[in-house]
Amino acid sequence: MTDTATIDLPTPDTSDQFATDGQPAVIKTFVLDTNVLLHNSAALFLFADNHVVVPFAVIEELDTFKKNNDDNGRSAREVIRQLDRLRQKGKLGDGIEWNGHGGTVRVEFADEQCRPPMLQLDSPDNRIIAVAWKLHQHGHRAILVTKDINVRIRTDALGIPTEDFEAQKVDADRMYSGYEDLTVPGTLIDQLYEEKQIEIDALAPHLIVEDPDAGSHEIELQANQFAHLRNELDESHTGLARRLADTDHLIPVPPLRKPVHGVMARNVQQTMAFDLLLDDDVQLITLLGTAGSGKTLLALAAGLTKTFTEERYDKLLVARPIMPMGRDIGYLPGDKDEKLSAWMQPIFDNLEYLMSTRGAGSQHAESKTTDKRVEQLMSAGKIVLEPLTYIRGRSIPHQFMIVDEAQNLTPHEVKTIVSRVGAGTKIVLTGDVNQIDNPYLDTASNGLAYLVERLKGHALVGHVTLAKSERSELASLAAERL
Repeated sequence: MTDTATIDLPTPDTSDQFATDGQPAVIKTFVLDTNVLLHNSAALFLFADNHVVVPFAVIEELDTFKKNNDDNGRSAREVIRQLDRLRQKGKLGDGIEWNGHGGTVRVEFADEQCRPPMLQLDSPDNRIIAVAWKLHQHGHRAILVTKDINVRIRTDALGIPTEDFEAQKVDADRMYSGYEDLTVPGTLIDQLYEEKQIEIDALAPHLIVEDPDAGSHEIELQANQFAHLRNELDESHTGLARRLADTDHLIPVPPLRKPVHGVMARNVQQTMAFDLLLDDDVQLITLLGTAGSGKTLLALAAGLTKTFTEERYDKLLVARPIMPMGRDIGYLPGDKDEKLSAWMQPIFDNLEYLMSTRGAGSQHAESKTTDKRVEQLMSAGKIVLEPLTYIRGRSIPHQFMIVDEAQNLTPHEVKTIVSRVGAGTKIVLTGDVNQIDNPYLDTASNGLAYLVERLKGHALVGHVTLAKSERSELASLAAERL
């Protein structure tokens, strides 16, 4: 079946039409690498009124991706359709204006006769760089845009301006943590627990912070954000509160009185995480943290409790991106479940712990081994382990869904996954933005960080950054020192 969806061009972006002094901005020429278009198929139209150049080598590479049944294939097909639609308005080789304000898209060939010696070896990367070189030599303000670090280094060495694709990036140094540590009078903490709430205005004097870069400013507490309160005279006197959505007050977060499927919170951030995970009104949760911080274990413990103890959801669905030498698991022997076992082993490990006598203390511990109980639940379809490859096109209702290692997903992939969520489903995305295996993502451009920043403060969404490793003393030492 061929793709026949209609492509609607985005609304023209004229944000770069004028410089800050009111004078017309200098027109630039942006040369796009293949990985930029695969990362965001709308990239052709995200450079305002400047010129966008697509090297012919990029068209060839898109042709190799278009048959893939994954997000790269989808993006390649969409870009090809967009170019074909533009082609109907004129000649792509001459440049086609698309927004009515001077922004153009054109296809450009490399000048085979005038390549510098270091680009003589014929390869897609060299042909793409050669297009930027050709434009640069002819006096154009050409900038190569690529997510390939090595290509940026080589291009810069040739004296050609080069940039990463900045759209959908977040400020990794100021990423939303989901909570604020505040020093307050002890009477305010007492009031929180005596009255079961405090007004945000009562915290106002303590929300002023001094930033060396931004100066003095007031912190705005978001919906479902936590406030960890410390007595200014006694650090051992603390309180924990969460701002309710659509209200101007905070309510106290009570400590867990019993384990969640055998797991107790070991620090204040884990208490925050459980508060969100067990709240049925919060439908999307993101958990960031270093190795051993408990993000996956907490999510699974809450999922097992909500699915099997409270019967709030029909099944527990756990998915992970496949990131070995690519995203295909076809070269491994066995059926789908056997192929998946290698990549899902961390999930099996956590499930076996939670369902063992050391975890939940299951009443069936004596009659069946832990792995047999997990296998039985999987056979019954109550626990489902899936690669994210199979999520596209599905609707997922009434399930507790966990997406592990979500830092290896692009913003578009995260959007695709979350948009699969049906009525009555809760979705939890976990990951460590400092352990990214995808070669074209980093701490600022990965889909998990993008999701955290874009959806913070929404009534249906909650986030916590787990700051401390609790796996073991040795794991904590490794996370801190290595």
